[in-house]
Amino acid sequence: MELELRHLRVLCTIADTGSVGRAAVALGASQPATSTQLRRIERHLGAPLFERTAAGVAPTGFGTEVLAAAREVLARADCLGRRSAEESARNRRELRLAATNSPILPGLLSRARVQMPDLLFTVSSVYRSSEIVELLEQGSLDVAIAVDYPGMELHHSELVAHRGIVTEPSFVALPAGHRLRHRTEIALADLAEEAWFLTPDDGAGWPGVFFSACASAGFAPATVHEFLGDRLELQDMVADGLGVAVVQATTRPLADVVVKPLVGTPLWARYLLAWRPAATTGEVVEALFGAATAAYRELIAGSPHFQAWASRTYRAPRP
Repeated sequence: MELELRHLRVLCTIADTGSVGRAAVALGASQPATSTQLRRIERHLGAPLFERTAAGVAPTGFGTEVLAAAREVLARADCLGRRSAEESARNRRELRLAATNSPILPGLLSRARVQMPDLLFTVSSVYRSSEIVELLEQGSLDVAIAVDYPGMELHHSELVAHRGIVTEPSFVALPAGHRLRHRTEIALADLAEEAWFLTPDDGAGWPGVFFSACASAGFAPATVHEFLGDRLELQDMVADGLGVAVVQATTRPLADVVVKPLVGTPLWARYLLAWRPAATTGEVVEALFGAATAAYRELIAGSPHFQAWASRTYRAPRP
């Protein structure tokens, strides 16, 4: 056999615990396996390293010399390991990423970290897409997920580029006991008397697009609660019958909430990837875009209500 660092750690653990049994526990191994390991090391070195005592084991004279050398080797190896980790961290390039209120972010980030381990992602939440554009143009961000709406595309200078990830319909979340819960799709006008939870101005057209859709349906919302917070907290309030809410089509409803499409799909939103070409390579952009689209496909796979809507909406016409 050849002595390895793991063998030296076994010897030091036995010495530190004063017992082969206690060392086995500390190492996460069985006592017979640890005893066998010790005997192999002693045979390799040609002399006993420990002797039995009333309390367990203690190093022999030769064992004391071997342990001193082992501790020195392990200390130097640990030092080299820390230097390697620190050097690796110094060499990692930081990518500053921000995202608006989008369910795509977690899946995108988990994939991107695996695909690009040399990048150090720092993530921030920026609700207003107009602010995201400003931060990109100022050089405070490198890449971001923003939102806009059909006919109200996001404006930015030549310092920023963008690419659409997906344009999705907006659905509505209702209490599970709502009078319209059995309908496949719900007309916006049928919710005219409801209280609405709406997120605030996002600098890209919301909630103006919502109020325009209501006006086209022949009503103005009677009660509006402005809410920007946790999605689960929003669903809790919907479940308690405090109001209804426009939600992303891939929203996973709680047990006391149902998510329904709107008749005629009057509301759409586009999620897009925006970046500073001066600070982000094309390779990174492609990887992030691929991660974003894969994350969205995963969201669809977990949203039966979205899949049902899509199968009805995009059903191939009969010949």
